[in-house]
Amino acid sequence: MANTQYNADSITVLEGLEAVRKRPGMYIGGVGSKGLNHLIYEIVDNAVDEHLAGHCNTIWVTLEEDGSCTVRDNGRGIPVELHKKGVSAERVVLSTLHAGGKFDNDAYKTSGGLHGVGSSVVNALSAHMDVKVYKNGQIHHDAYERGIPTVKLENGLLPVLGKTKERGTEINFLPDGEIFEKTRFKADWLKSRLHETAYLNPGLTIFYANRRSGEAEECIYHEPNGIVAYVTELNHGKNTVHDPIYFKSEMDRIEVEVAIQFVDTFEENILGFCNNIFTQEGGTHLVGFKTRFTQLINSYAKEIGILKEKDPNFTGADTRSGMTAIVAVKHPDPIFEGQTKTKLASADATKAVFTVVGDLLQHYFDRNLETLKAIIACAEKSAKIRKAEEKAKTNMLTKSKFSFDSNGKLANCESREAEKCEIFIVEGDSAGGSAKTARNRQYQAILPIRGKILNVEKASMDKVLANAEIKTMINAFGCGFSEGYGNDFDISKLRYHKIILMTDADVDGSHIDTLLLTFLYRFMPELIYNGHVFIAMPPLYKAIPSRGQEQYLYNDKELERYRKSHTGDFRLQRYKGLGEMDPDQLWETTLDPERRVLKRVEIEDARMASEVTEMLMGSEVPPRKQFIYNHADEAEIDA
Repeated sequence: MANTQYNADSITVLEGLEAVRKRPGMYIGGVGSKGLNHLIYEIVDNAVDEHLAGHCNTIWVTLEEDGSCTVRDNGRGIPVELHKKGVSAERVVLSTLHAGGKFDNDAYKTSGGLHGVGSSVVNALSAHMDVKVYKNGQIHHDAYERGIPTVKLENGLLPVLGKTKERGTEINFLPDGEIFEKTRFKADWLKSRLHETAYLNPGLTIFYANRRSGEAEECIYHEPNGIVAYVTELNHGKNTVHDPIYFKSEMDRIEVEVAIQFVDTFEENILGFCNNIFTQEGGTHLVGFKTRFTQLINSYAKEIGILKEKDPNFTGADTRSGMTAIVAVKHPDPIFEGQTKTKLASADATKAVFTVVGDLLQHYFDRNLETLKAIIACAEKSAKIRKAEEKAKTNMLTKSKFSFDSNGKLANCESREAEKCEIFIVEGDSAGGSAKTARNRQYQAILPIRGKILNVEKASMDKVLANAEIKTMINAFGCGFSEGYGNDFDISKLRYHKIILMTDADVDGSHIDTLLLTFLYRFMPELIYNGHVFIAMPPLYKAIPSRGQEQYLYNDKELERYRKSHTGDFRLQRYKGLGEMDPDQLWETTLDPERRVLKRVEIEDARMASEVTEMLMGSEVPPRKQFIYNHADEAEIDA
């Protein structure tokens, strides 16, 4: 029987950086590729903070041949003098949580990173870290293994390797394989982030190098035209409606910088940043921007007679239809939701952005009437299409009269507690039948779909809404679909907190997964951003030895390892589809929460995700071919 006493002995104190190693997800968001790359971003952000403080104009980022990463800047260098704790300030910064210069507004007016925990977190999660500080004419050195110092101090100070005329900080670190699922940094994600950083800091130059075997590459990121160039790049290849609009001002110590350009599509692409950090989930700065922009467009539309007094206003989505915008704020003391800063929560940012946009954009529109009319024309087109879509949607719902069981396709679960419920999107009636028998009826729902659903990236809205499989999924999830496609998405109405794509472990199954993910990303992206979408990992083989225990093998790599390690004869059963498994096998391999393997679908880089989705699932063939050619070595081939 477990000890149920709860007393002083039950309280565990994690000293130093132990807490980070115990719960890394709290600090970097996870231990997958997203969290792995976040280590580099933390060190780079510290260097960018030096740039914002006016002491650094160059950063070097190198992916080394041994799998480590080196980040160097020409800033002031981490302080190396004796700290009041009796050791070098550098060691305090890199081995103590919540120690750094970012709590002192005199040291940094604005900053990104994790406010004093970033570099120490990277140290804690690295197998080793090597530090060189170029300061006061000397090269000071320190080193760590899993956050523990390995260099002996001399009277509390770092040893000196030699003399130098340079200045700055150089940090090399290798992620710890005991912590991370994989330790190979995603080069494409890193390059995208570095380029973004250059756009947001026109006076900064970033040198990137990849020295890993087979990937040798060097490039320089320097964007003197800043976020105007960023907007131009985002709209590359699209038909733009006007030249970029740019303005910048400050209110209550909050600097607001905005660039806007419309294109002749119905997409909305607004990226928000605070202190150079991409706020993927938006926040108060974007609330201020969107609110004031909508007010301005409606006011001007009525003033110049495009909207009559009795006409309803354009919706916010109407006014932003076709908009590409960058909204970047510099805040002296920002408040974020969550440790990894995906959403800005500072209330004063709303007021600052609202005021600056109102004053400067109004000033611009008063002097550029043709641009104003072109933007209002985009809102007019959007409003017409929105009304037509609303009518089509109403007709669709009226004719179909969907019930909660989605016309009988959905085998629903008994529970109505969404946080406990999960729905499996299953390929085909055969697999669906097995899954319905195998599932736990209390909390597992099964929704079979027939074959490959519509590719929503190529289809018009009326075809999407008319597709039977898509209508069934929308109805089953219960939360509507997102802004720009009906404006009625409400994640609080989601009936299942796990949406699991369960297709065959073959090429066709992967294609169906891709089509489903494209649909979810374009119509319900919040489901992915909030961690509700998963991919089931059914086994590809079952090894049946003449003696010993049977074993499921999930891919060809596992089969190869099994062949090398197993002695004696064995029979191999290959599952061509989930329908070939009996209910007991399906439960123990794919449905049972205690034994199954699920992959959570995450988006690290929203800009890159949108571009790659458009490229791979759209109509243009040459870019798709080139992308596949460039990434062919990353593919897992189904033998």
